[in-house]
Amino acid sequence: MINTFRTFKSLHVPGDPLILYNAWDVGSALAVADAGAKAIATGSLSVAAAQGYDDGEAMPLDLALASATRIAGAVMLPVTIDFEGGYAVDAEAVGENIARLAATGAIGCNFEDQVVGGEGLYPVKTQAARIAGARAAVGDNFFINARTDVFLQAPRETHDETMVEAAITRAQAYEAAGASGMFAAGLADLALVEMLCSGTDLPVNLIPLPGGPGVAALAAAGVARISYGPRPYRAMLKQVEEAAQVAFAWR
Repeated sequence: MINTFRTFKSLHVPGDPLILYNAWDVGSALAVADAGAKAIATGSLSVAAAQGYDDGEAMPLDLALASATRIAGAVMLPVTIDFEGGYAVDAEAVGENIARLAATGAIGCNFEDQVVGGEGLYPVKTQAARIAGARAAVGDNFFINARTDVFLQAPRETHDETMVEAAITRAQAYEAAGASGMFAAGLADLALVEMLCSGTDLPVNLIPLPGGPGVAALAAAGVARISYGPRPYRAMLKQVEEAAQVAFAWR
């Protein structure tokens, strides 16, 4: 497990990012692995939706852990799980839940700073304490990808340097608390991406958004990890719908 974690961590290279095409079950994870993936990542929305649940920790924790166990046991690659807000608020409970996640065979997770089921973000100190609780519970060999939702709090066209500065402040606090990476959900402006990557020592994770810079441009800006979130799941559903329409229109 230690070597798997080290392999996964070493794949986060600014300028040559790790590509994670997010899966949602064993079948999709195997398909992504067969396509040449170096690691497997899940997306919380996709995993939940595939089981008939909404995003935002509506999927029961035990079912989320069972899904992680099945995926981690099915592929010979490092697996990281989108664990949303850790299914808890206080640091000790977060740590207990992420320790349960680590026991599934996953070697990392996304852990976000939005208040799941509430409004806004946790204060920096509060979220740093939650990350510290997770780190204390799982030890050094688990990749905590600290997601900030700073950029999801406002429309993309309003993103500015002040928001990046806020994200950098969070990145620095999260790193000190034990985070392994920084996931800036919703950021697409290339100049702001460069500013963020220059402002933290953590490997930066982004999703290439429609109308935003592509993978090559994000890599050149210093991004070390690129994931696709719910886009693969939604694309699969669209393909199934279109194929079904053709099937039903045979007359």
